[in-house]
Amino acid sequence: MKKKLILESGEVFHGEGFGAELETAGEVVFNTGMTGYQELISDPSYCGQIVCMTYPLIGNYGINRDDYESIEPAIKGLIVKEVCDLPSNFRTQMTLDELFKKKNLSGISGIDTRRLTRVLRNYGVVKGKIVNADTDENAVVTELKSTTFPINQVEMVSTKTSYANPGRGFKVVLIDFGSKLGIIRELSQRNCDITVVSHDTTAEEILLMDPDGIMLSNGPGDPEDNPQALEMIRGLLGKVPIFGICLGHQLIGLACGAKTFKLKFGHRGGNHPVLDLEKNKVSITSQNHGYAVDQESLKDTDLVETHIALNDRTNEGLKHKIHPCFSVQYHPEASPGPEDANYLFDEFIDLMEGFKK
Repeated sequence: MKKKLILESGEVFHGEGFGAELETAGEVVFNTGMTGYQELISDPSYCGQIVCMTYPLIGNYGINRDDYESIEPAIKGLIVKEVCDLPSNFRTQMTLDELFKKKNLSGISGIDTRRLTRVLRNYGVVKGKIVNADTDENAVVTELKSTTFPINQVEMVSTKTSYANPGRGFKVVLIDFGSKLGIIRELSQRNCDITVVSHDTTAEEILLMDPDGIMLSNGPGDPEDNPQALEMIRGLLGKVPIFGICLGHQLIGLACGAKTFKLKFGHRGGNHPVLDLEKNKVSITSQNHGYAVDQESLKDTDLVETHIALNDRTNEGLKHKIHPCFSVQYHPEASPGPEDANYLFDEFIDLMEGFKK
């Protein structure tokens, strides 16, 4: 079926549809990963977004039962140069097209993804819509310009009820702002006794669980749209060790008096170099975020910058001067991506051990 992608800027890209036969609108972003499309599709941080893959062939190793990062995808759509209909891998259980049909997701292939990526790099992320080939383009552009997307993405992807992932080690409360399963896997491998709670759980409710540590997960959207989370973090600071990832990192910054801003086109991919300023060591990291902590705003806070992105020198890590609290902007659990930064989970364990003593 013929489809086209229309951007609010008026750019039109013609291609072939795959997955469900429906029109879908969202914020158009690009990801530079060569692999990991299944984890990307199921990453709750992509809630409300249509993702363009810069690698030309997507779907070549199919879809399997082990690589999901959530049960239900929150992504709005996928844009690829070429979608593979005959995957070859011993773990393959279905094709990308079959998954999209089962999950009622829309995709488009056959477009010039290099040109689209240049548009996004030059002008920043824009609103877009995947529509049928005969749809009036001017009407869609007008619609997109007047459309305001929801700002409650965290509420949309966070768990509605608390649940446990038992272990015999440290008791960790994971605040689910749109958590990837990879975070739970890493904590479980360290034998943590995990309780996953909703994004709007209060500090008082969390402290009643008597945790040894708090994990603030990744998640979608603008961190400033989560004021209740800032109050929760302020209520936990100094009372229990805290480790924040991605959105959790940004929320720690805001809770401690720093500011955040929206990046022009974000960091999304599995090959982003990050410098650990304390260890003078570079890690190649997996990233997916559209906002960053403003480094200038850190001057009047009790936060210290610990990591920076080597591509654009933006902030990638923070540590509190007084309390046991640290965070990173990237994904140490990878899923997908390199595992260079996996050691941060061990540092979280060490932090809990030291605090308990």
